Amino acid sequence: MRVEKLVKTWNVAIRWVHFPLHPETPPGGTDLAELFQGREAMLATMRQRLQALAAAEGLPYGDRTRTYNSRLAQELGKWADTQPGGAALHDLLFRAFFVELEDISDPDTLIRLAGQAGLPQDEARQVLEARTFRAAVDQDWTRSRALGITGVPTFVAAGRAVVGAQPYEILEQLVEAAGAVRR
Repeated sequence: MRVEKLVKTWNVAIRWVHFPLHPETPPGGTDLAELFQGREAMLATMRQRLQALAAAEGLPYGDRTRTYNSRLAQELGKWADTQPGGAALHDLLFRAFFVELEDISDPDTLIRLAGQAGLPQDEARQVLEARTFRAAVDQDWTRSRALGITGVPTFVAAGRAVVGAQPYEILEQLVEAAGAVRR
């Protein structure tokens, strides 16, 4: 994938910063048709674009019809970033949501995914129940808003940002302009 290639080619570190995309989504999710009511053409265009981008990356992409509140998944992802090998959870969350069409607001789903990532499920459960990383995600949301981020993914380096699934060359230009050096 593009980000992994960037890390291998350039002396950069990736830090996940979470963003409140549809934080009003209730438990159980919302139908995308309802969310985009009156803008059905926009939904169809968005779906086609995402499918094409996924195909270009060699990634699977499901025919998603619902969206789910990602707040707990973000909190678990923030915890995973503090654990050895925790980065694997981000890929599993992506696949669960976009490919397997799973409800990533469901704590049992999240705990199972943490286990699949090789993380201790009992600790994952504690993190979700105690909301241990709530404040850290709140800080991410505040930072995202301060940067003017309105969509995901957004890549930020040295105060510059590019929004959306960008071609590798654009990401390379971003990190080079930020002063990164090739490995």
